[in-house]
Amino acid sequence: MKKIRLSKILSDAGISSRRGAEKLIHSGKVTVNEELVTLSQCRFDPLDAIIKVDGQPVISEQKKVYYILNKPLGFICSNKRFSNQRIVIDLFKDLPHRLFTVGRLDKDTSGLLILTNDGAFSNKVIHPSSDLVKEYLVRTDKEITHEHLIRMSKGTVIDDVLVQPVFVKKVRRGTFRVGVKEGKKHEVRKLAQCAKLNVLELIRIRIGGLQLGSLPYGKFREMKVSERSHIFN
Repeated sequence: MKKIRLSKILSDAGISSRRGAEKLIHSGKVTVNEELVTLSQCRFDPLDAIIKVDGQPVISEQKKVYYILNKPLGFICSNKRFSNQRIVIDLFKDLPHRLFTVGRLDKDTSGLLILTNDGAFSNKVIHPSSDLVKEYLVRTDKEITHEHLIRMSKGTVIDDVLVQPVFVKKVRRGTFRVGVKEGKKHEVRKLAQCAKLNVLELIRIRIGGLQLGSLPYGKFREMKVSERSHIFN
């Protein structure tokens, strides 16, 4: 078998996304044939190398699984626990697969979240070239006016970059829908803040062509094969 980048081997094995795998390698947590490797671009034959992460052997081939979660509040998107914080992976503790989240939602945001052990799929979803719109339902403390919509549609500066939503639409008195692409941290909250709106509830309801639908709060289900392709439509 031809040699493959170490970061790809780890992501294909469901250890983490490609970016997460690179961080593991650079932080000195990965060994190959008992030798520490800190360069993610190093190449190995996954069938002829003993690869370990934090001393645990990596199984290079495993069934790829995909789940949709209606993420509840209070959970963080991380495979590493900080203090006594609750992590999304806790909700999947009875499953045999080692999963990671595709992208992130902060602990005060609920809604649509994908979990998988397929690094290639994860990278495709989060990569800017996929050009996916993430849609949120936002409940605020004020009645949404035309002026609010105009102000948010002009965007706001985040990390020295002008970030503008794809669309902003009023749903009812104090609620609006917004679609974004950039994925900047707290992007939607900052768009609301620039219009002097306080966010009371923030729910992600769509990623590309994938809808949250009627999935109950705090529950998850397996993604259908058709949904995995439809997300990019």
